[in-house]
Amino acid sequence: MGFLKRTHKQFDYKPRYYKGEGNPYKIEHKLDKFRKTAGKNKGFKAKFSDAIDDLKNPDKSVNKTLLIIITILVFIFLYIIDFDLSIFKRN
Repeated sequence: MGFLKRTHKQFDYKPRYYKGEGNPYKIEHKLDKFRKTAGKNKGFKAKFSDAIDDLKNPDKSVNKTLLIIITILVFIFLYIIDFDLSIFKRN
C-alpha cells in the first residue's frame, strides 16, 4: 500500500543569475521605500498622520514636473487635431 503514503518532492532551487542580496521572491512594491506611510510596524494613526502631513506639505519639484508634462501633452494634442488659432481673431 505504498501508493497511499505519498510524500511531496522538495527541490532546493536557487536562481542562476541572481547575485543580489535578500530574497528574490519577496513581493514588495517598488515605491514603498520612498513613502512615509509604508513603514514597518506602524499603526493606523501614524500612517494617517503621515498621509495628512504629505497632503499639507507637497513636494514642489513634483508639481513643476507634472505641470510641464501636462502642458507638453496638451500642445501635442492640439497639434494632432490641427488646432487653428484664427478662430480667436476679431474681424
